[in-house]
Amino acid sequence: MTIRQAQPADAPSVVRLLFDAINDIGFQLTGAATEQEVIDRLTNFFVQEGNRFSSNHFLVKIADGETAGMILCYHGSDAETIDRPILDVLRRITNNPTLTIDKEADEDEYYIDALAVSPEWGGRGIGTELIQAAEHHAQQRGYGKIALNVEQYNERAYSLYKKLGYMTDKETIINKKTYFHMIKSL
Repeated sequence: MTIRQAQPADAPSVVRLLFDAINDIGFQLTGAATEQEVIDRLTNFFVQEGNRFSSNHFLVKIADGETAGMILCYHGSDAETIDRPILDVLRRITNNPTLTIDKEADEDEYYIDALAVSPEWGGRGIGTELIQAAEHHAQQRGYGKIALNVEQYNERAYSLYKKLGYMTDKETIINKKTYFHMIKSL
C-alpha cells in the first residue's frame, strides 16, 4: 500500500471518490443537472492542467492495485487562479457573467479541499494516512499552516480532525451550508 501523486489515468476511481466527498458542491461547481454530468465534467477537469480538480492536486492511496482513497489539496493563495477555469465554464453554461464561487481557502494556508476513502477500505486508517501525507506535502513546500472545512453535522469527521490536532477557528458558508473551518500549525 502506497500514497502517491495522482495521474490522469486515475480519473475513473478518483473522480468517483471526489464526487462522493463533495456531492452537492460538485453540482454547484460544474453546473451539471445529473450525477453523470457532474462526474463527466469533473473528469474533464481532472485530466486538464491548471484548475482546482487537476490530477496534480490529488494524492491517492493505492491498496491491492486499486484506489482506496484520495485527498485534494492546494495552497489558498492559488485558489483564485485554479478556480478561474471552473468559473469560466460555469459562467458560459449559466450565461451569467457575474457568477462567483464560494471562497473556501484562506490565502495563507495549505488547504485540504476534499478527502474520501472507498467504502471497501473504510475503517482502516486510510483517511488519517492521507491527511498526514497532505501535512507532509505542505511541510515539504515550506507551508506553516494547513486547513480544511467540515460540515457542522459531520461529527465523525470533526472528531477525527480534532484528534489529529486541528482546531476550529471560524465558520464558513459553502453552497449555502455552514462548515467549521479548522486549522493546524505545521
